[in-house]
Amino acid sequence: MAAEIVNPRSDSESRTGHTEQGDGAEPLDSFDPAFALHRGGKMAVQATVPIRDKDDLSLAYTPGVAKVCSAIAEQPDLVHDYTWKSQVVAVVTDGTAVLGLGDIGPEASLPVMEGKAILFKQFGGVDAVPIALACTDVDEIVETVVRLAPSFGGVNLEDISAPRCFEIEKRLQERLDIPVFHDDQHGTAVVTLAALRNAARLSGRPLGDLRAVISGAGAAGVAIARMLIEAGIGDVAVADRKGVVSRDRGDLTPIKTELASFTNKAGISGSLESALSGADVFIGVSGGTVPEPAVASMAEGAFVFAMANPNPEVHPEIAHKYAAVVATGRSDFPNQINNVLAFPGIFAGALQVRASRITEGMKLAAAEALASVVGDDLAADYVIPSPFDERVAPAVTAAVAAAARAEGVARR
Repeated sequence: MAAEIVNPRSDSESRTGHTEQGDGAEPLDSFDPAFALHRGGKMAVQATVPIRDKDDLSLAYTPGVAKVCSAIAEQPDLVHDYTWKSQVVAVVTDGTAVLGLGDIGPEASLPVMEGKAILFKQFGGVDAVPIALACTDVDEIVETVVRLAPSFGGVNLEDISAPRCFEIEKRLQERLDIPVFHDDQHGTAVVTLAALRNAARLSGRPLGDLRAVISGAGAAGVAIARMLIEAGIGDVAVADRKGVVSRDRGDLTPIKTELASFTNKAGISGSLESALSGADVFIGVSGGTVPEPAVASMAEGAFVFAMANPNPEVHPEIAHKYAAVVATGRSDFPNQINNVLAFPGIFAGALQVRASRITEGMKLAAAEALASVVGDDLAADYVIPSPFDERVAPAVTAAVAAAARAEGVARR
C-alpha cells in the first residue's frame, strides 16, 4: 500500500519546484515517487491537548503553565511526569556516514534522520526529533548534545563516522544520565546476535562451538564482535582492508588494538579469505566482495550474513550453494538484518523505566527477546522476524525494561 502524502505540493510549488534540468523542466516529484513522498518532510509536531478556547489556552500556556514550571524547579524529577522528556529521543548526526552515501553533510542527512524518527514512532511508539549538527569536531558534538540533553529522555547517535563515533558515545555516556545509544553499532549487533542465535539453534550447535569472521572493523564490526564475545561465541576474527586484525600488526588504531585484545584467540593472520577457511560464520558489514572460493572453503553447514546494501558481500545465490543459513541487509531476501527490529524497542524499554543508560545486559536481553519471537516457526529462511511482526517491539521493550531493573539502572 502506498504511503498517504499529507503534505502534497501546491499548484505554485508544482510550477516552481526544484528540477534536475533547471527552468522549464519537470519538477523532480512529477516523475519520482520518492521525491513526492518527501515533499514537505516526513514528520510534523502534533499537539496532545486541545486549545479550543481561552480556558484551554490559560491552562496549556500562561498562567497555568507557570505552576508546572515552578513545581519542576522545586522538584526536577517532575519533568518526566509533566513534559514530553520521558518519551522523546534526540536523533543526532553530523552527516559524515549516512547510509551508503558517506559524508554528505547535515542538510543532506535530514531525510534519513526524519526516516529514523518516524521508525521510532511507528515501531516503538517513541517520539523522536532529528537533529543534524553543522560540526564534526568531537568536542563540539559532545558539548552541543550535552547542552541539548535537558529536552530529551534519550540520545540516538546516527550516521557518525568511525572512529569518532566511539569516543563521542563514550564521552556522552559519561556525562549524561540518560540513555545514549549509537544505533549503527549496537542496533546492528543486537539484530545480528538474534539471527545468529536462531541459526545456531536450527543447526543444533551452541554459540560456544562457532568460529566467526567479520568483514569490516568500523562501528558495526567492532560492536558485533563485542556482543558475540559477550554472548559466548567460541571465537571471532575481524578483518579490515589490510587483513585480519591481530596483535602482531603494527598499524592498528587504538580501537583496533583494543579489538585485537579480545578477539582472534586462534591467532589468525593474513587475509579475510584465508580466515574464512573452516569458519562457521561470515558476517559482512564492509561493502566489499568475498570471492566464491573463500565462501566454499567455510565449514559445512556454515552461516553467511552478508549485510552490505545494496550489494551484499556474497550474493545470496552464491551463498546458498555452501551455507545452511543466509541473511542479508536487504528486504527483498529472507532473513533481513534490519536495525529497526532493535532500536525502537530498546529505547521504549529504557524510557519506560527511566533508565540512566543502556547496558550490555540490556542489549543482550534485547537480542534474546528478538530471537524468541521466531519461536517454533524457526527455519533456514526464517531466523529473524519481520519488522512488521507486531510481537517484536513489545517483546524487546519488556526484555530491556526488565534487564534495566535487574542491572540497577532503572529509576522507576
